[in-house]
Amino acid sequence: MRIISVKRLKNFWLNRKHKDSEQSLKAWYHEARKSRWKSHNDIKDKYRSASILKDDRAVFNIKGNKYRLVVMVSYKYQVVFIRFIGTHEEYNKINAEKI
Repeated sequence: MRIISVKRLKNFWLNRKHKDSEQSLKAWYHEARKSRWKSHNDIKDKYRSASILKDDRAVFNIKGNKYRLVVMVSYKYQVVFIRFIGTHEEYNKINAEKI
């Protein structure tokens, strides 16, 4: 999978308030990059705690669910778009299906 944009993840973990997310986000990035997801089922097979939303979106728990990562996946083009990364509290304030 091609990840757009890694810069968004990097900016998040470089923020000293979120420094503890670095290893978990890097691990997710490297696993997702090597993946060839063809459907939401492929995501659920690898990430049992991931939530599948409409419009080809998925929510991943990062760092023991301290952080949430929302992505939109284009299975046809093998691209993952980072839509949101934030704390669980920040996630609760957004509409993950629209962001």
